[in-house]
Amino acid sequence: MAQFKKGEGGRPKGKANKTTTDLRQFISSLLNKNRLQIEQDFLVLEPKERVQAYERLLRYVLPTLAAVQIETEFDKMSDEDLDKIIDNLKATPHEQN
Repeated sequence: MAQFKKGEGGRPKGKANKTTTDLRQFISSLLNKNRLQIEQDFLVLEPKERVQAYERLLRYVLPTLAAVQIETEFDKMSDEDLDKIIDNLKATPHEQN
């Protein structure tokens, strides 16, 4: 058996796997054909279960937001600057500077 070498043959970069594409099309078709039943099943769920199902479905519609880390060297800031930051955090949105 020949050894696979990078850059030779195989699926082109960025092209979807055929099995994955076929499965996604099947699932999409299944969901589209059964929308009414899915909606009825959704409404029968207990409120907590309905919220959980809704949240899980949103993952496929809304983009995932990455956590943002802010690095600030507070020990190098003046007390006046720190007080301004604290005041801004305490203020309501329309009061912020």
